[in-house]
Amino acid sequence: MAASRRPTLADVAREVGVSAKTVSRVLNEDGPVSAQTREQVLAAVAKLGFQPNLMARNMRVGGPDTTIGLVIPDLANPFFGAVARGIEDTVRDRGLTLLMGSSADDPDRERALTAKFLARRVSILIVVPSVGADHSDLKSHRTAGLPIVFLDRPGVGLSTDSIVSSNRAGAQEGVAHLIAHGHRRVGFVGDLPVRLYTRRERLAGYRTALQEAGIPYDRSLVADAHDQRGAQAATSRLLELADPPTALFAGNNIMALGIVAELARSKRKDVAVVAFDDLSLAEALEPALTVVAQDPEEIGRSAAATALSRLDGDRSRARTITVPTRLVVRGSGEQPAPKPITQARCLAHTEGGPAAC
Repeated sequence: MAASRRPTLADVAREVGVSAKTVSRVLNEDGPVSAQTREQVLAAVAKLGFQPNLMARNMRVGGPDTTIGLVIPDLANPFFGAVARGIEDTVRDRGLTLLMGSSADDPDRERALTAKFLARRVSILIVVPSVGADHSDLKSHRTAGLPIVFLDRPGVGLSTDSIVSSNRAGAQEGVAHLIAHGHRRVGFVGDLPVRLYTRRERLAGYRTALQEAGIPYDRSLVADAHDQRGAQAATSRLLELADPPTALFAGNNIMALGIVAELARSKRKDVAVVAFDDLSLAEALEPALTVVAQDPEEIGRSAAATALSRLDGDRSRARTITVPTRLVVRGSGEQPAPKPITQARCLAHTEGGPAAC
């Protein structure tokens, strides 16, 4: 046997001197084989390092694979890494393995990746839907009993289970926290595209907090970006306004990184910041970053538990599970708004006299 290729079922059979069918019976435990032959086959498997092709076997017998397919938008985003950890922790005892791929938030790439997972007959499919994706083509798989769960955002064209964060309520709480510290010019830096479910929900929470405080919505205080560099540029533009914000609310962790970078570059320590999503080094910043923290591991655990219940026969109606957020106070969101400059204060602090005011 050439060392440059993986050992096959035929190689094991040849090593023992039996048929490939006999080897298959031993490995699958689905037929009569003597104890001696079984021992010889297993010894040959260990010697040659043979790994059964479970995908081929499952397709041949019509059974599901022992894997879970997870489609996420960005492998580099630590939020989805924590989600994946929550899923793995939940399914490990069931003998299931997590397979993960990135759609880059592109509907076509999402569809292609989903098709690959379906082709290998995954036991569970979990998808973070891309903006503009249509999931109606998954109806037949859902009807046939495949557990399908949408994560972080609802899907389109398919009624199935969804696990989301309390995006609107969390954003409202974070912005209200800034308003409670005297800020009436609160900027919002959100991610793109603007049709993104999480972005729309968090902007809605921002607007609700303003409305409840009697503060008019000012479109000039809302900026958008796709990445950290874009968020830094958006922050710079907001701070250059004639009437700039005294506080900023970041729509996610990537936007928060851009905001923090720009405030550090411009040496601005007078701008309060609250971010939606926590950061691994949030406590190391100066001041430490106040956040509306999601619970990505709980989102992953909830998605996995919901899918497992479907796998075990739960045929109840599709449901949406909302995982709560929590406000984590660390310092950046508690900076008070600067006091308005009155004529008296101006005269007291300006050497040029009344003309300078």
